[in-house]
Amino acid sequence: MWVILAFLSATLLGFYDVFKKQALKENAVIPVLLLNTLFSSIIFLPFILLSHNGNIDAGSIFFCSDYNLAEQKYIVVKSCIVLSSWLLAYFGLKHLPLTIVGPINATRPVMVLVGAMLFFAERLNIWQWLGVAVALIGIEMLKKTSKKEGINWFHNKWIYYVILANVLGAVSGLYDKYLMASPENGGVGLNKMAVQAWYNIYQFFMMAAMLALLWWPKRKSATPFHWHWSIPLISIFLSAADFVYFYALGLDGAMISVVSMVRRGSVIVSFLCGAMLFKEKNLKAKVVDLALVLLSMLLLYIGSE
Repeated sequence: MWVILAFLSATLLGFYDVFKKQALKENAVIPVLLLNTLFSSIIFLPFILLSHNGNIDAGSIFFCSDYNLAEQKYIVVKSCIVLSSWLLAYFGLKHLPLTIVGPINATRPVMVLVGAMLFFAERLNIWQWLGVAVALIGIEMLKKTSKKEGINWFHNKWIYYVILANVLGAVSGLYDKYLMASPENGGVGLNKMAVQAWYNIYQFFMMAAMLALLWWPKRKSATPFHWHWSIPLISIFLSAADFVYFYALGLDGAMISVVSMVRRGSVIVSFLCGAMLFKEKNLKAKVVDLALVLLSMLLLYIGSE
């Protein structure tokens, strides 16, 4: 069940990347990200209030537990990690083709795998190891394909932005496992819905401060902001993708390394939309790279059965 939910999360995440790319086209990054955190907070705030007032039963998947400062501090840390990753990812995506960023994001599960083995004693079988190896080959081939578009991975700062965003994303994924795991299993045992709801709210206030201090004073000389219909869709699809992801992670037997790898299947959606909507180049070569990513996802799925 958790594998199926991971694939659903991947599909939703793919559309999230597409709407994000559309919203960032000739647009200011910080205001767009601020609005994303605002809309996400609006989506989850009712669940917090209804749970607090007893209108949502504690056994419901939509229930948000009330936490004091001792528990909330863990969620604040989660917010800082995710927001740092998002800022880097947004700037990188704005300046790079979607058909390149998507496959780069597929490296994140490999980072999660190493962390899962070190901190959670997870072990992969031969099929899953083959999936990881194929994914790495695909990424190496993508480096060569990128050169045809004048993108040198060693001299392009936006590539480093995306890579660092994925490193922080991997840290966030491992931290999620720690937050959701029961104290008996070495975790904190936080309610997944509460984590998702509160970390969006904390991010909104962080982004509001960032906009006031960094973007607003320089708005006349910086990239201007304009409204686009895709901005609220970013929040809607991300919230849905994360909800399914957190739910899958909380199921018995769920492996963070596999869930994270399958979730990177979002590259399929983003690649197709990058080709059809944004008319990106060198698609034939990138299709081979994408095929390897798909093969790696298949191998991981076989290994998880």
